Amino acid sequence: MQPEDFRCKQRLTVRWAEVDAQKIVFNAHYMLYADVAVTEYWRQMAMPYEASWAKLGGELYVKKADVTYHAAAVMGDVLDVGMRCSKQGNSSLQFECGIFRGRQLLNTVQLVYVFADADRKPQPVPQPLRDALTAFEAGEDMVTLQSGSWNDLGRAAERLRMQVFVHEQGVPAEIEVDEFDPICRHVVAFNRLGQAVATGRLLTDAPGVARVGRMAVDRAVRGSRVGRWVLDSLVETARERGDSAVVLHAQCQAQSFYARAGFVAEGGIYQDAGIDHVTMRKVF
Repeated sequence: MQPEDFRCKQRLTVRWAEVDAQKIVFNAHYMLYADVAVTEYWRQMAMPYEASWAKLGGELYVKKADVTYHAAAVMGDVLDVGMRCSKQGNSSLQFECGIFRGRQLLNTVQLVYVFADADRKPQPVPQPLRDALTAFEAGEDMVTLQSGSWNDLGRAAERLRMQVFVHEQGVPAEIEVDEFDPICRHVVAFNRLGQAVATGRLLTDAPGVARVGRMAVDRAVRGSRVGRWVLDSLVETARERGDSAVVLHAQCQAQSFYARAGFVAEGGIYQDAGIDHVTMRKVF
């Protein structure tokens, strides 16, 4: 077992509260590390946990957990926790976890889950979940980008925008959908279950200048590059149609996200819907 055997890896740093009187990581915390990696696994699968399992009609319950200790971690160690689905049964899924310090394997964890309905009665693992797991372990993309009009994608985009901007950030619902939506080019990222997990739109701000707006990513998959893929798709659309620049009104807490994509801040900070924003521009 090597670090490169895992597509999904989560980096953790050992904290003081996790070591015992022997000054090494207390054995039970390795199960906690594995659980953190499982959560990261579903995030990298672009599967918002609650909504995805509701769509699949069940949940996973732990049937068996085995831990093998090879060497000890100590406070301050930086650990890479790898997680993979190693076997699919009729109603069960087997996951393997490797916990590494550099290339040294410290711990292996084997988890067996059973897929069950609301009454915790085992059910066959749904085929869409099987297909998604197989695709992820094969290194395939876990989202598909669709580009189209408000008529094509408005229902999916609006649902996600309401979730992020209205329910999460407190933006008034009456201003979230506006008169520009019908004339914009929209992009929506769908996961392997057909759920919208990210969206954005593109309109003309001035002759030769496009404007990106309404960028929203499901909380459960932020940081998994899904938002960047949507942004890149919108920027490339602007480039292909001959625009010379793209502007956007970035929430200040997301400024670094746009900066990594080549956008540069201009002007001061202002408020929009009660949230601090800054104008940013990318020139081709």
